[in-house]
Amino acid sequence: MSLYFRLIAIASLASISLLSCNNPASTAPKGTLPVAVGVSQVKEGNPVYYDEFPATVTPLNQVDIRPQVAGYITAIFFKDGQHVTKGQKLYEIDQQPYQAAYQQSIANLNVAKANQAKAQQDADRYTELAKQDAIAKQTLDHAIADLQSAKMQVEAAKSNVSSVQTNLKYSIIYAPFSGTIGISQVKPGASVTPGQTLLNSISTDNPMAVDFAVDQSQIARFTQLLQNKNNSKDSTFTLILPGSFSYPYPGRLILLDRSVDPLTGTIKVRVVFPDTKQMLRAGITCNIRVRNNAGQKSLLIPYKAVVEQLGEYFAFVVKDNKAIEQKINLGTKINDQVIVTHGLESGDIIVTEGVQKLRDSSEVKVGQH
Repeated sequence: MSLYFRLIAIASLASISLLSCNNPASTAPKGTLPVAVGVSQVKEGNPVYYDEFPATVTPLNQVDIRPQVAGYITAIFFKDGQHVTKGQKLYEIDQQPYQAAYQQSIANLNVAKANQAKAQQDADRYTELAKQDAIAKQTLDHAIADLQSAKMQVEAAKSNVSSVQTNLKYSIIYAPFSGTIGISQVKPGASVTPGQTLLNSISTDNPMAVDFAVDQSQIARFTQLLQNKNNSKDSTFTLILPGSFSYPYPGRLILLDRSVDPLTGTIKVRVVFPDTKQMLRAGITCNIRVRNNAGQKSLLIPYKAVVEQLGEYFAFVVKDNKAIEQKINLGTKINDQVIVTHGLESGDIIVTEGVQKLRDSSEVKVGQH
């Protein structure tokens, strides 16, 4: 073999030897090293926490005030926004045409009564004469018919008096119940139309209701709260007003709606709050906090043990020195812990430190980090 070819062979062997030395796979140990993690045991607890729901303040009773007769507003007897009592006079519609119509109807009734009295006298007289065969039967029949007609005219006149009297009564508008009245939509002199013109709105103001919706899965829980007669004596229901202001008085659950909304799968719940200081107003959007049921056991884990992937939550459960990825459902977060409603059991060992280094079924070494 020539010297040239010997040099090429020696260079090739040197290159192969160098590549073998630089290849980590040739020296890497079989398998991977266990990941050092810190762990915690899942335990049952009885935490005190609140579920929070968006809510709306609403009065227990509210009506729009509209006129029942036409005319012009002649007087307003309240100040906008004031508290009014049931039966208090609110508005007056021009009474003159209704007063005149009433007086006319009374006069017509008196005339009808006088005609009835005359017809009664004629009927009585002709009845006696007929007993003596002193008049023709036809004359008595006409007298009795005239009496019946007079009686019907009296009844018609009475009905007219009642109708006109009702219109006269409706020309004065009174508060249907005690509450707060709003800003008047009309001023004196304004023309109003029956059933159409909005005069004002009035609503009860103490207590006030707060309505919110809960998932149908919580019906049993709220039914138990409704049956608890002492729910007004503790802080089961508290209110957070806009601006993160805590309302100073607890509420009382009074009802669950009659049915579940088939579109949302929720049911409306109503809680009432005292409002002696007029702090609540209809339409306020707020949050209501509902204290969890006393004595209800829950599984609590450190929130740092939770891994989120595409909107789903997981925790790593240590079994046989391996971290098994377990899907979980979360409840309420309480400080640095969170309630687990599904996926874990009391006594499970979960990874709390080194979670970011793990994959499903990774080998782990517990106690070091």
